[in-house]
Amino acid sequence: MSLSQAEISAAAEALHQAEAAGAQIGLLSVRHPDMTMDDAYAVQKALTKRKISEGRKIIGWKIGLTSKAMQQALSIDIPDSGMLFDDMLFENGATIPAGRFIQPRIEAEIAFVMRHDLPVEALTRQTVLDATDYVVPSLEILDTRIMRKDPKTGTSRTIVDTIADNAANAGLVLGKDRIDPRSTDLRWIGAIVTKNGEVEETGLGGGVLNDPVESVLWLARRMASYGQRIEAGQIILSGSFIRPVECPAGADITADFGAHGSVTCKF
Repeated sequence: MSLSQAEISAAAEALHQAEAAGAQIGLLSVRHPDMTMDDAYAVQKALTKRKISEGRKIIGWKIGLTSKAMQQALSIDIPDSGMLFDDMLFENGATIPAGRFIQPRIEAEIAFVMRHDLPVEALTRQTVLDATDYVVPSLEILDTRIMRKDPKTGTSRTIVDTIADNAANAGLVLGKDRIDPRSTDLRWIGAIVTKNGEVEETGLGGGVLNDPVESVLWLARRMASYGQRIEAGQIILSGSFIRPVECPAGADITADFGAHGSVTCKF
């Protein structure tokens, strides 16, 4: 790691204040050119600790950058992850309050809801399936508390900016239809995503590391290296199979998962 503990704490506090004020901060990757992914996860951890101290509860995890297109856009070859908190969860069909987010976007995903803790001593595709209660169609709401580009240099944010900013996570909406992942090939579950009645994106679960189950397995293995594990009752957003869709005020979003139901929200 290249950042000192003081720098990590300062970055976490800046992100926390940015979310509260609804105003973005500059790129951490510009402020700290040598910042590593370990540094970024340390900032995320400090930010998580701050939120928990204020009474927020962890309800799960999100996995990002699982598609080749998004990895290539940021010149990386691995996914990233962030935390889901209780105040991020919205009901299906919810209207997102004005001013809640800075620059919201949405992605369509398959969410796993866990029945059992996932045993770290035996992490396989089968143990992920065995520990899963069901999966549901979902929307992830993305936001960025960090500018997308540096106004002086035009430099785009990098993977360390995204990770530090809780993997750009801001909210989630779960559908009502429950799917058994043991009897359904999740690679072929897909969605048609519309904004104000017009198709914006389409995709299939296979775009997520070839299989959303593999995405959850990746997360479990990463967590195990840090002494953590996926727990019973947690929600796991397995990663998007579409590009992010911009959601300005007035955006009416529907992800139609066909026979598996739909999930909607409005901004």
